[in-house]
Amino acid sequence: MPVLVALLPVVAFLALLVLFDSFKLVPKLMLLRALAAGAAAALVMLPIHAWLFDALRLSTPQFSRYVAPITEETLKTLCLLYPLRRRQIGFLVDAAIIGFAIGAGFAVVENIDYLRNLADPRILVWIARGFGTAVLHATTTAIVAITAKSLGDRYPERGLLAVLPGLAAAVLLHSAFNHALVSPLLAAGILIFVLPLVVLAVFGRSERKTHEWVGDGLDLDVELLELVRSSQFGNTRLGRYLTELRSRFPGPVVADMFCLLQLDLELAIRAKGLLMARQAGLDVPSDPALKGRLEERTYLRRAIGKTGMLALRPLQMTSERDDWHQYLLKYAGK
Repeated sequence: MPVLVALLPVVAFLALLVLFDSFKLVPKLMLLRALAAGAAAALVMLPIHAWLFDALRLSTPQFSRYVAPITEETLKTLCLLYPLRRRQIGFLVDAAIIGFAIGAGFAVVENIDYLRNLADPRILVWIARGFGTAVLHATTTAIVAITAKSLGDRYPERGLLAVLPGLAAAVLLHSAFNHALVSPLLAAGILIFVLPLVVLAVFGRSERKTHEWVGDGLDLDVELLELVRSSQFGNTRLGRYLTELRSRFPGPVVADMFCLLQLDLELAIRAKGLLMARQAGLDVPSDPALKGRLEERTYLRRAIGKTGMLALRPLQMTSERDDWHQYLLKYAGK
């Protein structure tokens, strides 16, 4: 029973986030990987903290207030870099879920290790760890993920540096909690109500934005695909721009560009259709031809090259979210 008190709150809140995700943006496999990554980060932290504690010769309160927040939040943030770099996070909704899952995995391992070595395992300590520290770890990592995704969308040229503001905020929140300015139980009470509510507020707002993007974006993608396939495409601004590229790139490369534009639109329509089906509670059977289409997209992008892909940007028909479409379709149902 005490173990459940220490571990159940954060796991239950993660399950709640997944349940609230009407589009089921995070594949089950990715959710398990996030939990495992957080747990692995906690295992790495244990020997690092043992070494730092001996090397720095700080008291336990000093270490927990000024060193642990930096090392722990940094290790958890490192787990976010791969999905961010690989563009496996499409919206703030899945950023919140993935970040919270990493923090939850970290908290579970840390709590088990902490309570296993506890000399006085009183129930109040288990409650403080379960409703306080565990929720803190999960929500701070969710905040880092949400902030990084938001800033990354707004300033894509900054790359992975977008994690730094959220990481700084997470370290400050963690340090403030470890200062124990109020009683541990009161701090746990504040955390269980305040930080999760912040995450849920952002989650709800992003859900609405996702609904708008799926509905409006699907209509626009269908119209664009019909235009690209029509005989009038050459007379449009997009068509004229593609024609001008013939003077800069070989004919086969321009043909690959045209094929890629169509393919990206087809995949975007399919991805949005998949999301709408999930929202309606429908299971969409896997398409055996999809793997070939995704491989074709990879081939076309390589054949066009980096310079050619840069030349396609003014068409505004390809974006970083196209890579997320590919990931979503590739791992649909997993």
